Amino acid sequence: MDFAFFAIAGAAVTFAGISKGGFGSGAAFAAAAILALVVEPAMALGIMLPLLMLIDVATLRPYWKKWRWPEARLLVLAGVPGVVLGAVFYRWADAQTLKLLIGAIAVLFVLWQLVGRRLVAARVHAQQQRSAGGSGALWGGVLAGVAVGFTSFVSHAGGPPAAVYLLSRKLSKTEYQATSVLVFWLINMVKVVPYSFMGIFTLETLKLDLMLAPFALFGAWLGVKAHFLISERAFFVLTYVLLTVTGAKLIWDGLA
Repeated sequence: MDFAFFAIAGAAVTFAGISKGGFGSGAAFAAAAILALVVEPAMALGIMLPLLMLIDVATLRPYWKKWRWPEARLLVLAGVPGVVLGAVFYRWADAQTLKLLIGAIAVLFVLWQLVGRRLVAARVHAQQQRSAGGSGALWGGVLAGVAVGFTSFVSHAGGPPAAVYLLSRKLSKTEYQATSVLVFWLINMVKVVPYSFMGIFTLETLKLDLMLAPFALFGAWLGVKAHFLISERAFFVLTYVLLTVTGAKLIWDGLA
């Protein structure tokens, strides 16, 4: 763990804090993808979970009780079996498979933001309108929750499936942000148990978390400030470039 590692890790964790603090939590998983370039994917996941939880706590207070509890509850309850599926997959996958999966999720996230987000959300919304918020809405939330739990476990990337469901529920901007923060705070706490028993947390990762915690808190503070100074478009253009390059490199390493 030399200076180069801390330079990369510090920048990645700061970026996660900026994303969660000022631009929603969807792109925060880029930090795990970046770390997976320089350490084993399992170690990258183990390092990032406590830091993401710290950022969650730092950003939860401004949105306290501003969330939509029915939607949050459905995503979290459905996310628990998704976490279990993620744990089963993790036990089967080797390091190269995890790199390939994290890289693929990074690239697919960019495609999702550029092409699929509005189309899928509009389609889900139309379906839920036809079902008058009945079983269609329920099963849409269940499927999204399972996907949130699985992708969050294997790569900390549960943002897109959560967005598909939440965007279709006519939430205000504040309700959307508050519900997202609450959902991932709770899902991350659920992940602590399997991460601990499966050895994803280690003494080494926890020591690194202590050293990287200031970067997480600084990023969260900077994200709140950047929310008012930098356009969302400019931030996500940078995010898309970063994820495309990082994802392509992880896919190349995984296939190689």
